[in-house]
Amino acid sequence: MKDKIFGVLQRVGRSFMLPIAILPVAGLLLGVGSSFTNATMIETYGLQGILGDGTLLHALLTIMSSAGSVIFDNLPLIFAVGVAIGMAKKEKEVAALAAMISFFVMHVCINAMLVLNGDILADGTIAEHVLDGTIASVCGIQSLQMGVFGGIVVGLGVAALHNRFYKIQLPNALSFFGGSRFVPIISTITYVAVGIGMYFVWPVVQDGIYALGGLVTGTGYLGTLIFGIIKRALIPFGLHHVFYLPFWQTAVGGTMEVAGQLVQGGQNIFFAQLADPSTVHFSADATRYFSGEFIFMIFGLPGAALAMYRCAKPEKKKQAGGLLLSASLASMMTGITEPIEFSFLFVAPMLFVVQVILAGAAYMIAHMLNIAVGLTFSGGFLDLLLFGILQGNEKTSWLLIIPAGIIYFILYYVIFTFLIKKFNLKTPGREDDDTETKLYTKADYRARKEGGADTEGGAAAAGDEKSVLITRGLGGKKNISDVDCCATRLRCTVVKPELVNEDILRATSPSGIIRKGQGIQVIYGPSVAVIESNLEDYLETAPDEEYIAETAVEAGAAGGAQGAADGTSGKADGASEEAPGAVSGAGVNPAADAAAGKGAVKVKKVILSPVSGEAAPITEASDEAFAGKMMGDGYIVRPAEGMTYAPEDATVSFVFPSKHAVGLMSDDGVEYLIHIGVDTVNLNGEGFTAFVKDGDRVKKGDRLIGFDIEYIKEHAKSDECIIVFTSLQEGEEIRMAKAGRVEKLDETAEIVSFD
Repeated sequence: MKDKIFGVLQRVGRSFMLPIAILPVAGLLLGVGSSFTNATMIETYGLQGILGDGTLLHALLTIMSSAGSVIFDNLPLIFAVGVAIGMAKKEKEVAALAAMISFFVMHVCINAMLVLNGDILADGTIAEHVLDGTIASVCGIQSLQMGVFGGIVVGLGVAALHNRFYKIQLPNALSFFGGSRFVPIISTITYVAVGIGMYFVWPVVQDGIYALGGLVTGTGYLGTLIFGIIKRALIPFGLHHVFYLPFWQTAVGGTMEVAGQLVQGGQNIFFAQLADPSTVHFSADATRYFSGEFIFMIFGLPGAALAMYRCAKPEKKKQAGGLLLSASLASMMTGITEPIEFSFLFVAPMLFVVQVILAGAAYMIAHMLNIAVGLTFSGGFLDLLLFGILQGNEKTSWLLIIPAGIIYFILYYVIFTFLIKKFNLKTPGREDDDTETKLYTKADYRARKEGGADTEGGAAAAGDEKSVLITRGLGGKKNISDVDCCATRLRCTVVKPELVNEDILRATSPSGIIRKGQGIQVIYGPSVAVIESNLEDYLETAPDEEYIAETAVEAGAAGGAQGAADGTSGKADGASEEAPGAVSGAGVNPAADAAAGKGAVKVKKVILSPVSGEAAPITEASDEAFAGKMMGDGYIVRPAEGMTYAPEDATVSFVFPSKHAVGLMSDDGVEYLIHIGVDTVNLNGEGFTAFVKDGDRVKKGDRLIGFDIEYIKEHAKSDECIIVFTSLQEGEEIRMAKAGRVEKLDETAEIVSFD
């Protein structure tokens, strides 16, 4: 349970990164535009002729500032769409559309509730009893001030609905609205209810958020220290985005009135002040959540890198120096610290502990010094230039970063040098002679943490070995042009049939393999849907190359010779050799069975027909895989009526998505498949109506699946219904009790065993 929650939080954190990724561009536009249209800056440097009112550059910079502002003004909508995309498993564009629709629906419903309850008056003004700042304009809709939280609520909710319903199948009359088209529909309905509910719930949540924000801001410098330590400590787990985002974007990080508007969140407050010409000094209470990063990213971590370089072995100094220099420049210029920080964690966790404490203290020090430099992504020099130096020391106190940074450079250098030498830590350049000098990443850390452990992830990787073997057996990802499945078999199209290696495919334990030119069918049974889904997921990341086994030529030659001899390369071991028309399994004559050496016949179960029509042995099936009993023994019925019925009380194991097959398990444990038509999976549900779903209990005679016989005859290979028993034990067979015309629920066959 803990691992599952952790995994979900990691996915949530990653989903935040898509909308966050736009902030540097928005901040650049707003920062440059605001800086170079600032009247004080223009007058100070005597640039009226170039940047003053009425000049072309002034107009262009004003447009840039407006372009940046609109992104920050509409972050809730951006987060709604971005989080939905990040959390959706497949067909992400549908989730994005549904999220945008749901966002507007939710806020319109909140607006309606506010109007109905007198919080918003008929003329559009806000009633006097409403607390200032609790109602705001969201994309032109007067609604509750939910900030980015509102967007996250929509994004997460829509993603959950999308992942649940994007493959849903509806009855034929409504089939157009099935699948991914259903997601915006169910999302709209859901968020009508959410919008109404939020009118009652959000004020309570809002009070809690204000209280939490008050607790953090009320603890002063200590609160800033705690924030900094927790944020840096969460980096190895990838959860720091989940932690800091509310402080940057919501009332948890404080509220402030800027230019007559109530603004929530530290980062939002900074950029609102940046766009306000009347700002005298940016609020250090707002920037306390990021200003300290400039101290340890530009100065501190390079000091740690210098310490590691100085402590490296002489013969490895040149290599270590190159790696550490590039990592230091990345930290200084862009604020990307992963290469250095994860090397601490990988080779010497105690160094990472030191980094967490010193970095946390940097946030507090910047707050104490009233440093108020904003950022969009991280605390590198580029952000310092835009939001510190260009804004002037009077507004930001950025010059104090320099002495604080110098002290931090010395602290990091001295502490890291002492610990590396004292404990002989294997930092870059101090590895054993047979170990490569390298900087590590988050992936290295996780691999080391999970390595050797029998974890769920390891089990999942082992379980997907089948996908690897299937891909290789089909000649590699580059050789696979299409993957699909029906109720029992994996259907693949390959580019070069000669690269297919049946020996590798047989290692995945199929019931049989059928080759028809570029079409390859690998028969796995009812579990094929899971196998196909796993294979699709694997192919997304598999190397795009052909796979040629060492014995591919010999295997191909052998397969070709065998195919020439028996007409198919897919005959399963032990497949029936009876001629078409022979009775499947045991004969209708027990004496003949005994004479054939099968022993005395024992009838274990009488089987009723699920459909009316002409019954025949399974060896007469139009599909060679079924006729060869690759899936199991059974019989066929050429239907006279387009309806299948439950032949006994049973549980529905599954209904295939295309509705052409249903699996049942009887109360006595017998599992069987009712497969309607041949090659009907390609009809994608057209001509079929399912009356049951997975897990349903059915009584004898209940309707299972209806089908249009004429449509199937016209669009598929055959309309015959194939009943296959997939759980027969060794020594058990199917014997026809009645061939020819049968009615639904007639006794048609028997499960028999031989002594």
